Amino acid sequence: MTGVVVATVIMVVVAASAALATAAAAGRGARAAAEDERGNTPAGRREVTYDGRALILDGARRMLFSGDMHYPRSTPEMWPDLIAKAKKGGLDVIQTYVFWNAHEPVQGQFNFEGRYDLVKFIREIHAQGLYVSLRIGPFVESEWKYGGLPFWLRGIPDITFRSDNEPFKRHMQKFVTKIVNLMKDERLFYPQGGPIIISQIENEYKLVEAAFHSKGPPYVHWAAAMAVNLQTGVPWMMCKQDDAPDPIVSDSVAIFIALYAMLMIWFRLIPAMGSSVGKHFQGQILQTNRLYGQKIGHLDQRYRSAADLAFAVALFIARKKGSFVNYYMYHGGTNFGRVASSYVTTSYYDGAPLDEYGLIWQPTWAHLRELHAAVKQSAETLLWGAYSNHSFGQQQEGHVFATDSGCVAFLVNFDKHKVSTIQFGEEVFQLAPKSISILSQCRELIFETGKINAQHGLRTAQVVQPLNHADRWKIFKEPIPAVPSKISHVGNQLCEHMSTTKDETYYLWYLATYNYRRNGNDDLVLNVESHALILHAFINNDHVGSVHRSHDKPGNIVLNAAISLREGQNSISLLCVMVGSPGSGAYMERRTFGVRKVSIKRRQQRPHSINIELWKHQVGLYGETNKIYTSEGSSHAEWTAVDKSVHLPLIWYKGNDPVTLNLTSMGKGEVWINGQSIGQYWVSFKTPSGKPSQSMYHIPRNFLKTGENLLVLMEEIGGDPLQITVNKMFVTRIYGTVSEFSTPSLLSSKNHPAVHLRCQKGKHITDIEFASYGNPIQDCRDSGRSCQGSCHAEMSEFVVKNVKFCHPSATFASTRYSIAKMLQQSTNS
Repeated sequence: MTGVVVATVIMVVVAASAALATAAAAGRGARAAAEDERGNTPAGRREVTYDGRALILDGARRMLFSGDMHYPRSTPEMWPDLIAKAKKGGLDVIQTYVFWNAHEPVQGQFNFEGRYDLVKFIREIHAQGLYVSLRIGPFVESEWKYGGLPFWLRGIPDITFRSDNEPFKRHMQKFVTKIVNLMKDERLFYPQGGPIIISQIENEYKLVEAAFHSKGPPYVHWAAAMAVNLQTGVPWMMCKQDDAPDPIVSDSVAIFIALYAMLMIWFRLIPAMGSSVGKHFQGQILQTNRLYGQKIGHLDQRYRSAADLAFAVALFIARKKGSFVNYYMYHGGTNFGRVASSYVTTSYYDGAPLDEYGLIWQPTWAHLRELHAAVKQSAETLLWGAYSNHSFGQQQEGHVFATDSGCVAFLVNFDKHKVSTIQFGEEVFQLAPKSISILSQCRELIFETGKINAQHGLRTAQVVQPLNHADRWKIFKEPIPAVPSKISHVGNQLCEHMSTTKDETYYLWYLATYNYRRNGNDDLVLNVESHALILHAFINNDHVGSVHRSHDKPGNIVLNAAISLREGQNSISLLCVMVGSPGSGAYMERRTFGVRKVSIKRRQQRPHSINIELWKHQVGLYGETNKIYTSEGSSHAEWTAVDKSVHLPLIWYKGNDPVTLNLTSMGKGEVWINGQSIGQYWVSFKTPSGKPSQSMYHIPRNFLKTGENLLVLMEEIGGDPLQITVNKMFVTRIYGTVSEFSTPSLLSSKNHPAVHLRCQKGKHITDIEFASYGNPIQDCRDSGRSCQGSCHAEMSEFVVKNVKFCHPSATFASTRYSIAKMLQQSTNS
């Protein structure tokens, strides 16, 4: 068996040696071709092109790491810090969608202010020295309502979204052209001196293309040609579109792969100018870091480990010669107001490298930062080197890139449970389970995806103020409309929800009167069938029942409620509620919602349908229409003491002085801070594990003002505001482990293994809970001293505390290696 291994290794060495000469010639040839091609380029001219290996900026291939960060999901005050942390994490590019319905909520009326100031966001990225990938769409999906398409498009005659349909294409082209011209006017494209190096048209259209039959492929051709003709000077890409037309890459490289619990999307690129397809950029872009658990009711929130993410990215670079990696999301942020699509929480990708609050999520951020540094150290070789691959067993493989001056190897172990020992060249390497080892010059180990030496952190929601005093709260009971003062629609029909509300609110009242004639002791049941997310029913202003859709039972919801009716006229008030709007799929303009059937059943009799009664409809709630969540609107509402209103439905609560709200005690509703909505909450909706879909709700600091702040909640189902707490998010505990066998960080000046513990900005280390030079036997995050191993050195904690607290200006490093040195010094003295 040993002989076989040696023979295999000899073959690897020979192959690698041969590859060096081949790569040298190929590298020189490619460079010369690039230089010759640009021989007449005026000095100082900026341009973006690409070939089969990478994006080319000003004649140089680039290895680029990118991350999605959506400007409306944070605030302008947060942008500089978020971008700075992304840059420090090793990113070169910030990627964002452009949200059509945010910028043109009303046809012909545009909004580019506040959180929607796209130009300001891009300028801030440019000011910090990063590039921009601009995904104009204008359909974006992104768990955003209506996929980013404005609701008013539904009212355009004869329109069919995202198909070879003239009305849709006309409006889509008008918006895309407006965004491109805005970018040109602000000189934000790379050839103009700006940061935008690539743009995207449409998004994941292949998922729905077949549904449009003969109208699908022509739309793809049209969208590509329309984009190219805008002459931006930078490449255009289509996401996941394997039938993209000339001048798009002709090979099928748009692949959707669920790999190692990870979503990959490989792009195709459209040349920015002209129609030549001589240069293909095949499979070089990876869209990764889709995190699970964001859609309410589908899955609990589970985030992939830092090791798993690093493994997938490194594998893409090694196997596919990848040169552009994008993390979706790098910062998720918050779905403020009513921007989320159906079943999507307010918190968006909180476990991304930068969490919802802008805090660094460790160890993901730092581990990926180390990976970026390791890859960029060998970027020249990866972008120009000749490639070869090798097998070391059924679950072990190697990928080598070599030039005449450099060599980099990726040694892969797919075995999830066992350490693999392989010989590569003259060295023997132990590969951790499911890990990739990156070797500089094909011999020096510089990074292992499966071994995390980065700092870990534990985030805590620290209560800073409970709101448990009844006198701090006032209530306003939402009136149940029997006869609405402002009647939107009247007729012998149940109106469709979205066409009636026109995206102005999630709420639509269905109102009717029912003439009842008593016939003995009737047992009456109200039956309502609705295609909605929530339904509340009231008889003569009394609440008789509520129902909401279950994550495992999509489709219509049915309410069956025992009721009592009085002789003669009775009012029936049904409140149909949306929670988010549809965000994906074909024929979104045809989606219908709302109450479908209403009947009253007497004992032993067939249900009596009242679908054809004279139904009236009221759009929205009284509190919404009169904006009682604002300071001015609140002053006109009749607020009363809390009293016994706790757990009653449709109650508005008003309080003062709230950063993060813990709403575990509430049910379903919306929250406003000083008139600004922080989004819908739905605590009553549980994940499969029985936990609330979301408990903590982010309040950006710029939503608050010095002194008294107005907090208003509209509780729809019933909750207890006295248990709400105001919290601040802190990283309260940090820890790390390292051994003498760990790989030294490329980002540290030290040439030995170490882990540096650094506090969140504005915080400092106050205590050291545990330190060990030895072999802790379990995760020490929660167990403290109980995790001491058999080789624990009793002096460890004292030495670390002595270094930290006797030398407060020194950088604190808690490592098994450095502690060993300090212990040795103590012993010697």
